[in-house]
Amino acid sequence: MDSRTRMALAMRHEIPDRVPVMCQLALGHYFLNTGIPPHRIWFTSEGFAEALVMLQRRYRFDGILINLPGRPPDLLDDVASLTRTAEGERLVWRNGEVTIFPPDDNPYHVMPDGSKPPRADFATLDPDHLEILDDLVGYTWGVYHIPHIAGKTCRGPLTEIPDYFLRTIDRVMELTQHAVSIHGEVFSPFTHFMELFGYENALVNLLMDAAKAHALLDRLTEAVIAWAVAQARRGVDAVLISSAFAGGPFINRQMYREFVLPYERRVAEAVKAEGVIVYTHTCGSIGDRLDLMVETGTQGIDTLDPPPLGNVHLADAKRQIGDRVFIKGNMNAVEMLTYTTPEQVIAHAGERIRIGAPGGGYILSTACSVSPRMEPWKLELLTPLAEEIGRYDRPVETASE
Repeated sequence: MDSRTRMALAMRHEIPDRVPVMCQLALGHYFLNTGIPPHRIWFTSEGFAEALVMLQRRYRFDGILINLPGRPPDLLDDVASLTRTAEGERLVWRNGEVTIFPPDDNPYHVMPDGSKPPRADFATLDPDHLEILDDLVGYTWGVYHIPHIAGKTCRGPLTEIPDYFLRTIDRVMELTQHAVSIHGEVFSPFTHFMELFGYENALVNLLMDAAKAHALLDRLTEAVIAWAVAQARRGVDAVLISSAFAGGPFINRQMYREFVLPYERRVAEAVKAEGVIVYTHTCGSIGDRLDLMVETGTQGIDTLDPPPLGNVHLADAKRQIGDRVFIKGNMNAVEMLTYTTPEQVIAHAGERIRIGAPGGGYILSTACSVSPRMEPWKLELLTPLAEEIGRYDRPVETASE
């Protein structure tokens, strides 16, 4: 059974040959472990595609998450200088803006005077006139990870997707012959809202004027749907809704119901209408809202951070929602940094397989992204372990005996 089929069966709650394995890797992990210059991974479709496939093959993952949009082919022509400093690669753009790439973390972008990129002012922003979004580098960087979007046909929320956004998907499909499960990603409307104003301000704004917040979320949802549907139509096997700020302690259960659920439901419905799987990534403490996440219409839930990072015990999640959605995650990526022996990794991952596998619908994965400095040998143990104890042609609990 090939990886793409294995993942498809698991995501549809059917029984594959074994538990699939698919971890999301932090971008810093690609920077440290591929030999490809960080600016090429971040700012070229080809560089990112090569990095994605290189580590998928090394770790024998059953799927690849493409979590950066494709880039214009001539984007780096706008770079005035590239230097390597003690803090990492430093790109100076022709307009004076600067992007800095730490060797083991996401890059950050600053304006010519060194200030942070601008975000919106809630008091003056008109939900019916969002043309200003094109000039808010903080928002554009936050949700599309690029300073400026070329080729837009209209100002405001990105509801018509430039074809170059899909270049990385095309290249990954070409390199893998689509024998692995290929997943696209969109940020949730709530994440767009958080990036629009900055995290602290955004949370305060929910309390200051809920009606205006809803109007903005409504408009931002249109952009999320456009990008999600474009990926679905390009042929990805699943679309991940990344909703990192929708868990505790950012917002409580009632705020989730009001400001997250209805908008993610619209995104999920749009993706499913294309015949493509949709699932949701939410970090941190989500044990009190698993049922609400299912109400969005999502078909799977990713991360399920265990204590102390979150509050989800895999057995509890399996009992609550395991018959309705697939489950991906629950390995503690931070704790794994402290492991020094293969036996520790195998014990930790093996426990997740034995709890999650029965009945199907489980994908072995770290809860959140694999840390940049996670030693590769730890990830190289996961697929052989799933092959040994995660097979469905014999009882999972006794497979290693």
